[in-house]
Amino acid sequence: MGIRDIHTPVLLERCVELLGPALEHDGAVYVDGTLGMGGHSEAFLERFPGIRLVGLDRDPDALRIAGERLARFADRTTLVHTVYDGIRAALDSAGFPRADGILYDLGVSSLQLDEAERGFAYAQDAPLDMRMDPTGGMTAADVIATYGEGDLRRIFERYGEEKLAGRYARAIIAARAEAPIERSGRLVDILQDATPSALKNAGHPAKRVFQALRIEVNGELAALERAIPAALASLAVGGRMVVLSYQSLEDRFVKRLFAEAVKSKAPAGLPMEMPEHAAEFRLLVRGAELASDAEAESNPRAKPVRLRAIERVRDVP
Repeated sequence: MGIRDIHTPVLLERCVELLGPALEHDGAVYVDGTLGMGGHSEAFLERFPGIRLVGLDRDPDALRIAGERLARFADRTTLVHTVYDGIRAALDSAGFPRADGILYDLGVSSLQLDEAERGFAYAQDAPLDMRMDPTGGMTAADVIATYGEGDLRRIFERYGEEKLAGRYARAIIAARAEAPIERSGRLVDILQDATPSALKNAGHPAKRVFQALRIEVNGELAALERAIPAALASLAVGGRMVVLSYQSLEDRFVKRLFAEAVKSKAPAGLPMEMPEHAAEFRLLVRGAELASDAEAESNPRAKPVRLRAIERVRDVP
């Protein structure tokens, strides 16, 4: 089975439709801020023969696979090992002052989910790792072993929106006093045992806790808060950005930052807006777009996606 059989890019045609108008000229710079296995980038390189790709990913395995997949476009690609908030430095290293199209496909990648030993999936027993970049940094097992009850509760509430955060934090503290919690299977058992019987059918008890641990381990929301402003600042006039989010916390961040970007800079009370105060960006879609029923059925990972898109219409004076 080839890479194209196991990896279906989410909302590919809509991404092409939205970013395409900014990429039609020769020399246009397309940034894939979350390269993954290169599915989106492959399609853009095929359909826009004049573009140059700058692909970012923190996962060395993803960069290797994407590099192999995109080998025939090597003369038009620059792949960079970095977190997605490193977009400005990546553009500088590639010699490009601005980007014409930017895509962020957030969340955990197909590669990470499908490799059980990475510990992202609660349905498979594996070491509690969850690092998107396995070359360094703390693991989920480190978080479980060292965080106090209050900190565990905080991340479960904030990053997992888990209503049983306190109960789960206490259960983890009690269980680790007996033996280290180093595998996903044992953590799942602890969470299931701590879940009241009346709530056992209200979704898998580990889903939100695993999400919270992943976000904490990888500093995802902090990186996103830096990445979106850096990406907006890197867009050329007429440049466009699309962001695909898969959980409500990410989407709320993007919604807020986009809303701030499209505001007029005019001081309150002015009778009319001066040209220098006009908004620098405009939204390309109203609200957040969802995958069609057909795509969600054929590609289950598209079910939770929320798409937002924005365009730079004026440069900074």
